[in-house]
Amino acid sequence: MTAPVVFLDLDGTLIEPSEGIFACIRYALQRLGEPAPPDNELREWVGPPLRDSFAALLGNDRADAAVAAYRERYSDVGWRECTLYPDIAAALDALVDAGFRLVLATSKPGVYARRIVRLHDIDGVLSDVCGAELDGRLSHKEELLAFANDRHGQRGIAMLGDRRYDVAGARRNGLRALGATWGFGSREELEGAGADRLLDSPLDVLAALNDIGQAEGN
Repeated sequence: MTAPVVFLDLDGTLIEPSEGIFACIRYALQRLGEPAPPDNELREWVGPPLRDSFAALLGNDRADAAVAAYRERYSDVGWRECTLYPDIAAALDALVDAGFRLVLATSKPGVYARRIVRLHDIDGVLSDVCGAELDGRLSHKEELLAFANDRHGQRGIAMLGDRRYDVAGARRNGLRALGATWGFGSREELEGAGADRLLDSPLDVLAALNDIGQAEGN
């Protein structure tokens, strides 16, 4: 029997990335002579494509320059400025032991995502890393999940993520949407986007997936 595939978001789901992301946004805006929004507003930048957020703030004409400045710092030190959420490693091991294939599906460029999972020693439990390209391709979650699910033979059963973009991408691609409430999206955001289930701990993911399997088997 072919192992079912579970897609996993990175920022706000597996890792807490705000130190690096916020510092790189501030660096980019300083380079462009612009003030940075406060941290509570920068939280909204974790999830959607980075260029979209810069374009909304600076206008489309300056967005590419802002992304380039952001990556100056991020490619050097920003990608390291993140921590693995508690219980993530144990939860991933349990999912693999239960027979699930785990595929990272992140709007972050894949070149950085692969560095991060190696840094935190979770690359060994992932069957694949699907991320955006540096030129912006696959940076929207709906497009990325369509690519990733096709790449894995349409065997995806669920997407675990912390923002409405993850939920929308899952629903658009026929996947169950599991909302990670420990990340950057509120319960209200995830519920409003149509998440099938909200989870309060990474250790709850296995039970949720088993429930999905049982429901689909009936």
